[in-house]
Amino acid sequence: MSGKLQGKVALVTGAAQGIGRAIAERFVAEGAIVGMLDLKPERAEAAAAEVRAQIAGARVEAFAGNVADRATIANAVAALDARHGRLDVLVSNAIWVRYTPIADITPEMLQRMTATGFDSVVWGIQCAAPVMARNGGGSIVNIASAAAFLGMPNAMVYAGIKAGVLGLTRASAVELGAQRVRVNAVCPGSIQTEGVRINVDPAMAAQRLARTPLGRLGEVDDVASATLYLASDDSAWVTGESLLVDGGATRAVL
Repeated sequence: MSGKLQGKVALVTGAAQGIGRAIAERFVAEGAIVGMLDLKPERAEAAAAEVRAQIAGARVEAFAGNVADRATIANAVAALDARHGRLDVLVSNAIWVRYTPIADITPEMLQRMTATGFDSVVWGIQCAAPVMARNGGGSIVNIASAAAFLGMPNAMVYAGIKAGVLGLTRASAVELGAQRVRVNAVCPGSIQTEGVRINVDPAMAAQRLARTPLGRLGEVDDVASATLYLASDDSAWVTGESLLVDGGATRAVL
């Protein structure tokens, strides 16, 4: 690794598994101190311990709580700031997803998906930006989705939330630019994670593969690489952007 985040302090939500875990691992390997935030304490602690065991010299801290609750994010940001005197990178990745026909959407499902996938992004930007600004700036990366650009059956709520995340990203990038806080989004396509295996049946997975020009489904490391670019100084003059990481599927008419 090239030390692109050497000396930086980062917080990643939904970091115990899948995309969030891959991002946290990549950041640690690139020299960052990383707070790994997940819903349950035992999962967050276990994930942090595994990263320490896998990467020599890893500096990882576990945090737990529901990101839909502003206090969860505020407390994690405050703890990292108190211990290290800064926060340079925030990755808002946490999400809870259920795909369902419009007729089957329940108030409870809508509230949980929106609180986890949209509200938490608002709280992340609100809590992280002042700490970043105090130290000369930073980078916020929101994990959106290719679904923000597409019409998908059984995914009205999910697609709407992710489109909303892109709106949050653009507006906050404009508002926070003078404070040198950059805000961008990564939009993964079909990534092979546990969540996808739960929500996407084999026939749908085959359909997604068939319409992907690069001829494979994505891996969590593909998203981690894109997120590292937006988190690091390699993208120092990039803000308000949405980076598709989908093998070309969103742009293809096949």
